[in-house]
Amino acid sequence: MSAPDDVYRALLDALPGPPDYLYDWAWIEAQPALARLIRAMAETPQEPAFHGEGDVWTHTRMVCEALTGLPGFRESPPERRQALALAALLHDIGKPACTRTENGRLVSPHHGPVGAAMARTVLWTAFGLCGAPAATAFREACCCLIRYHTLPQHLYDQDDPGRRARRIACIGELAPAFSLSALITLGEADALGRVCGDRQALLDDLALSRETAREAGCADAPYPFASAYTKRAYFRGGQVWPDQALYDDSFGEVILMCGLPGVGKDTFIRKRWPELPVVSMDDIRRSQGIRPTDNQGRVAQAAREQARAFLRQRRPFVWNATSLTALREQQVSLFERYGARVRIVYLETCYAENLRRNADRPDAVPEHVFHRMLDRLEPPLPDEAAAVEWIAH
Repeated sequence: MSAPDDVYRALLDALPGPPDYLYDWAWIEAQPALARLIRAMAETPQEPAFHGEGDVWTHTRMVCEALTGLPGFRESPPERRQALALAALLHDIGKPACTRTENGRLVSPHHGPVGAAMARTVLWTAFGLCGAPAATAFREACCCLIRYHTLPQHLYDQDDPGRRARRIACIGELAPAFSLSALITLGEADALGRVCGDRQALLDDLALSRETAREAGCADAPYPFASAYTKRAYFRGGQVWPDQALYDDSFGEVILMCGLPGVGKDTFIRKRWPELPVVSMDDIRRSQGIRPTDNQGRVAQAAREQARAFLRQRRPFVWNATSLTALREQQVSLFERYGARVRIVYLETCYAENLRRNADRPDAVPEHVFHRMLDRLEPPLPDEAAAVEWIAH
């Protein structure tokens, strides 16, 4: 895997691999961005009934050591093994921000998604995992492993475990280092890397979830749906047989752009879809004299009105906005209700270049706002639309 920065290669070199499968703890703890996270974890206690080992950092070290001995780790392809090792190192970095006391017990709700967002920012800004296809895909495999690392304990007993398994497994379409098997292996290490009375029950639950993933046909790779249209109908909750090639009755494709300010969305649209009309949030802001830091209610309303006009005409168009979070589901749902087939295109460039481009824009977003936007960023996943692309350039 090529890397834009030496520190990226050094990070990968610090992760365990053959023949000894050891983490380079001295290098890891010497990195300022990681040292800050480690200090916070070391200062965060855990509920003794489930984590008799003590603080979050002690647990993390135990999880990492447990992972390196698991066949599911050692037998994984090299890139997946690296993603697992990095995810284990960072899997609980969200706990310091999420830990609180409820009914006399320490709990850490939502620490997976919070930790995934934190990991994305750190890997992006401190280690250069951005702006190149391989780096982006590897980073997001790690972030998704962190985000969903508690899921395997409960996968088999959900209302529709097969659908849930296939939804999560499709992440591997864009981030090949991710798989449900890898996620369950991380769950096994998480169970082994603690002092608790219910370890065997946790491992039994993980074994059931692994069997669920196998039965759903997506343990090691995304489920092979009959078509993209079938996959989207299935994930929208329809009573759809995933091997049936449904008739595509959409009128055409609506493009939803996604990416940070200054990533080059306007230029990309002009080159790829010069013939399509564009609903542009930036253009609306300029026409109405609204700054990016002002209230965006009027901008959003005007954009929706323009979009509805094209949708009523059954006319393909491009929706050009940052669309940084899963709230873009609202736009996708609107477009699909009018009979459009939606393609989400996510753009990304390297950190320094993105900052430079944003600063050069006439309506530049202040740098502190840019960083808040990066902290909120959730690249689109394959189940969000009929087609999802990640383009790192």
